[in-house]
Amino acid sequence: MALGFFDQFLSPTHLGIPLILIAMVYPWILYPSPSNRWLNNRLVTLQGQFFNRFTQQLLLPLNQGGHKWALILMSLMVFLLSMNMLGLLPYTFTPTTQLSLNMGFAVPFWLATVIIGMRNQPTAALGHLLPEGTPVLLIPVLIIIETISFIIRAIALGVRLTANLTAGHLLIQLIAT
Repeated sequence: MALGFFDQFLSPTHLGIPLILIAMVYPWILYPSPSNRWLNNRLVTLQGQFFNRFTQQLLLPLNQGGHKWALILMSLMVFLLSMNMLGLLPYTFTPTTQLSLNMGFAVPFWLATVIIGMRNQPTAALGHLLPEGTPVLLIPVLIIIETISFIIRAIALGVRLTANLTAGHLLIQLIAT
């Protein structure tokens, strides 16, 4: 059976079920949930210490207002870390090499930062759409061009991330053949 170079990045299925769904749910099964006991077991204690230290390191460069993002940033980091660690196992599938997963993360996070930036500092956010010292006749055209490039940025970043993740695998497969 002759396969193309990019067929290794297709989402595999088993009995009609896409394995990306199983791969995305499986790491959450591995994390134990705390119980109502007075003393936790060793795994839950280590998990709690790891998450506390990881959160401290993640939020160290942020100001106090950025600490409200701790839960979503920590969840994203744990999810991506477990997905990429799952990809190190032999004969497994890494969902982070799929464009759909990367775009599913890139677009909402980009949109959230744009909306929060527009809400908190509207003049600074809109000021990036027009370079300083622009002639009056070019202002409408430049605003349209900068808006389009600003919207395309999230798509370009998602595609670039996927290309960087798959380039190493593709290079290894090209050298192996």
